[in-house]
Amino acid sequence: MAKPLGVLLLSGGHDRAHYALVVATGAAALGRDVTLFVTNAGCRLLLAEQPLLADPREAALESRGVAGIATLLSAAEELGIRRIACEAGLRAEDLTAAPLRPGVEVAGVATFLASIGDGQVITL
Repeated sequence: MAKPLGVLLLSGGHDRAHYALVVATGAAALGRDVTLFVTNAGCRLLLAEQPLLADPREAALESRGVAGIATLLSAAEELGIRRIACEAGLRAEDLTAAPLRPGVEVAGVATFLASIGDGQVITL
């Protein structure tokens, strides 16, 4: 059985957010337990109102047949990826009052690390 995978997203940029979802959903599709932990500007990925969908790269990806952020967020939910928004990261970005996507937990780094145990961590 494959070790759990933790994907740590620090950036709020489209490229890194998109690829964090690509890695997370790809690993989950292969049967790995995956936790996506977003912090600081990366917290924007898990907001209910998704600002990254307005990025022009999003439309370009979809027009080329590449799954965009909206598609990958839905896939992450369907694949059962655990999604955690860092409590400190939300505070650092002044996002504590912003609604998050359904099913997103708010917790700290200890919860993230405990969820992956001796598994692998990828940072984007």
